[in-house]
Amino acid sequence: MSTRFLSAPTLRRSARTTLILSLAVLPLTGCVTDKLAAVGKTPALSGIDDPSRDPNYRPVRLPMPDAPVQERQANSLWRSGARAFFKDQRAARVGDIMTVTIQINDRAQMQNNTSRTRDGSDSIGIPNLFGLEASTTNILPNSVDPTNLVSTNGTTSSAGTGQIQRQEQINLQVAALIVQVLPNGNMVVNGKQEVRVNNEVRELTLTGIIRPEDITSANTISYEKIAEARISYGGRGNLTDVQTPRWGQQVLEAISPF
Repeated sequence: MSTRFLSAPTLRRSARTTLILSLAVLPLTGCVTDKLAAVGKTPALSGIDDPSRDPNYRPVRLPMPDAPVQERQANSLWRSGARAFFKDQRAARVGDIMTVTIQINDRAQMQNNTSRTRDGSDSIGIPNLFGLEASTTNILPNSVDPTNLVSTNGTTSSAGTGQIQRQEQINLQVAALIVQVLPNGNMVVNGKQEVRVNNEVRELTLTGIIRPEDITSANTISYEKIAEARISYGGRGNLTDVQTPRWGQQVLEAISPF
């Protein structure tokens, strides 16, 4: 019976390697555990929360003009800045709801062709160099011709063709919530919609800045009138999971140099 003892440096290297592998596998283990826990269950819908309490939420801060001075007139029913004698039913305060209409129909087509050809030749010789050309036989073989030392030629040719065809079409409506009123009267809206069909959840999120004047009398606004618009439409569930490359494939594509 023989016993092998590992040296202290070897033990330290083994422990360090084991720790690194454990830290690398730990996040992947969590992903696998979450997927195993969701087997046989439908995707859960998100809870209804205050958007301003989201850790990633940041209030919008932009340069604003000075607030106008309100002038009040005695015995007058009209108030400066009012749009009508009756109360405006359109969304105007934090917590009010409005409808955003999204009709995106974008098309793009690009085609590029390139072609390049180049020919070149060079010849270098030393027929006369202060009379030293006669001494080249002392350094170079007798068969070397000083007048024709170096001669090069080259030809390059390249051709490329590129084509892009893209078409996107989205027709949706989403109810958005006013989460902030800026000092100049513009409003920040935030909307989120989730629809679950069988085992697939479709998510629509929207945020941006709007003007009160762009809100129609029906309390709606079109998406192209939203400044700094951020619109996201995607999903999660069985179909999305099948269409998503496995994490092993994504890791290989990230680290592979070929």
